[in-house]
Amino acid sequence: MNSAQLVAIVDDDESIRMATASLVRSLGRQTRQFESAEAFLAFGELADFACVISDFMMPGMTGVAMHERMLALGYRLPTFFITAFPSDELKARALTNGALAVLHKPVDADDMAHWLDVALG
Repeated sequence: MNSAQLVAIVDDDESIRMATASLVRSLGRQTRQFESAEAFLAFGELADFACVISDFMMPGMTGVAMHERMLALGYRLPTFFITAFPSDELKARALTNGALAVLHKPVDADDMAHWLDVALG
């Protein structure tokens, strides 16, 4: 795979994960899907990814906690979040930690294209 375009999609909802992956692929990017933050972090090859799209709220580790763990491990991957229920606290925490954006579900295709362009150039 061309890792310069590989996008990690992390979401516990399979239908959302698959729909997001389909949208991202339609925008010319390759994807790899993960059902949890823990599964993504356990993958171990985080440097293979050019960008991360993650759900905010998942059972176990939240997307924001996953992003903080990535930073602690030294990975500064462009990351943005998608969520149906944004909390002001988590949104502020994510943006303060360097996340690019927080998008609301369902994600608009133009918004996705914009943030992928910002993340991947």
